[in-house]
This record gives sequence, structure tokens and C-alpha cells, in this order.
Amino acid sequence: MLTIHAAPLVLPVGAAAVADGAVVVDGDRIAAIGPYAETAAAHPAARVRRWPGLIAPGLRQDRARELLTRCYHPDPREADELGELPLWGEDFERLAATMDATRRAGSVRRGLQRMLRHGTTQVMGPFGADDPALRTAVARSGLVVRVASSPAPVREGVPDLDPFAAGGDLARTAHGPLTVGGRADLAVFDVPDEAALYGDGPRPCVATVLAGRLVHRAR
Repeated sequence: MLTIHAAPLVLPVGAAAVADGAVVVDGDRIAAIGPYAETAAAHPAARVRRWPGLIAPGLRQDRARELLTRCYHPDPREADELGELPLWGEDFERLAATMDATRRAGSVRRGLQRMLRHGTTQVMGPFGADDPALRTAVARSGLVVRVASSPAPVREGVPDLDPFAAGGDLARTAHGPLTVGGRADLAVFDVPDEAALYGDGPRPCVATVLAGRLVHRAR
């Protein structure tokens, strides 16, 4: 079934922004990008999902391995004791010393889910044979894994679930541009324009579409 994702602004990256735009998704592929009025007229039987803010390409999380292997993502039932943010450094090491495989798997699963809630559709690997449970969890998530041609430099500081926290703009942080025939990986942010994606202000991700599937929708 065709789905039209419409928003006040579509930012394809590598092409002109589209005001009152839309992305038409057919299965796991993008069938069209353009003004909503034109796409709706061309596909009258399509389901329409209207979003606030802007539609952008899904984002790339460069520190995914650290977030999944060097952080603990608390269960909501642990919030009173551990808080809601990922635990890192000494706090993580203290938990890891007594963590069994089941608890670790739960943390990895929640970490992947929280990446999706930040608009992530691609993660930097590798997730190799040395950790088959991690590799399986990432594969099941549907996230695209990208492996750099050379080892990435070690980064300082606490890894952040928000891909924009690294300081890159949309062109550098996007998984890839939105193109007709390309994979339908989208992130929707309730902000008025691209500039609002940067800096310290809020940039709520209201939806993430992964290979055409709506995998995150803010309540």
C-alpha cells in the first residue's frame, strides 16, 4: 500500500527543500518526492500520514557501538533507582561487573529502540563475530549497518543518543539523501526549519520510518 508522508517542509538533502511537501513510500522504497498537492493528486488511493515540522532523511549514529556496549540503558522500572539516561563510565562498569546476559540483552534492545526515537536509521559498525548476541540484536532491529573503510578515531566524552550532538549538520549526519527509488528511511522532527535542528534547543523526533515501516511515533 502506498503511503504519503506529508509535512510543512521536506528536506531531501542534495536537492531543494519542498515547502508543504510529501514523500510517497511504496513498500520499502521512495516512489515520489514533491509538493503534497501534486503527490496526492497523482496517488489518490494512498494512505496519508500528516506530520508537523519537517521530514528529513534518517540519521546516522556514529557512536552506536559505544552506546550498545559501553552504556547501560535502564529499564523504565529502574528509573527511580538509575534514572532514565544511559549510564556510562564508572556507573556502567559497576553494573557490568554483575550483569548477566539477559540484563545486557535488555539494555541493548532498549538502546536500539531509543536510537530509533532519535531518528536514527543507520549505525556505524562493525558488530562482529566476537559478539554474536549484539550482532543479532542489531540485525533484528532493521537498522542499516555501515562499516567504515578505516577504523574510526576514539571519541572523547559520553556518547549521545542524539546524532546531532556530534555537531554535524544534516548533510553530514543523514543516513543518505532522500531520492526516488531509494530506501525509505525518514526522520520527522517537530521543528520549523533546518536551523532548528542544531544547537541546544529541543528537536523532538515525532516519527521514524525504517525501510518504509513506521517504527517510532511520538505519543
